[in-house]
Amino acid sequence: MIERQVQIPTSDGDMTTFVCHPERNGPHPLVIFFMDAPGIREELRDMVRRLASVGYYVMLPNLYYRSGVLELGPDAMIKDAMGRSRITPLVATLSIDLIMADSEALLSFATADVAAIANPLGVLGYCMSAQFAINLAARYPEQVTAAASIYGTWLMTDKEDSPHLAARKATAQMYFACAEEDPWMSLDDVECLRRDLAAHGVKAEVELYAQTEHGFAFPSRPAFDLAAAERHWKRIFALLQRALPQHR
Repeated sequence: MIERQVQIPTSDGDMTTFVCHPERNGPHPLVIFFMDAPGIREELRDMVRRLASVGYYVMLPNLYYRSGVLELGPDAMIKDAMGRSRITPLVATLSIDLIMADSEALLSFATADVAAIANPLGVLGYCMSAQFAINLAARYPEQVTAAASIYGTWLMTDKEDSPHLAARKATAQMYFACAEEDPWMSLDDVECLRRDLAAHGVKAEVELYAQTEHGFAFPSRPAFDLAAAERHWKRIFALLQRALPQHR
């Protein structure tokens, strides 16, 4: 495996990005992995390594680079009051438009790297970043062929770039994993999302993970659920295998 931390130039500064891919048999299909609200940390790098180990070129960008923050540390947990006080202002600095601009820089970097196949590509978004993953699929409908939302937040809003509206413009195969207990996505919200996507012919699966909480896929989070986490990996691998050709 090859892994490195690179500085990708954007109009707002250098975006630190963790890149990992197999050493041999390249080039490899690109997968962009968008972080959740607690930001870059080792467990996310480990998840990137797991994706890369089966044949993908994976990029994990630090979305907080405009704030000069690289890592918040292990105490930055959503359910912890001190953690929330550090995270909430950072999340507020992000927007779909900003992350779409960042994504253009990521795609430019990957396109220039002989180790990557940047078209087609897959994108994963956890928590706050699910909205970015779905909007990226809508922004590049001919390029993004797989998009996944893992316990995504703000999936149905009254804004023009709401993910449920963006999904209608995408052609990617989509997967939405939803926790049964989620303060940011109620069971009614999950059902509304399922009905809306189906009504508009979106190629998407919405799956409810029974007896789980928001954050179930992250090993260091209190909500971690091993069985659910492994199921989510199976779903992601299956999605990518269907939508992204390997070893051209």
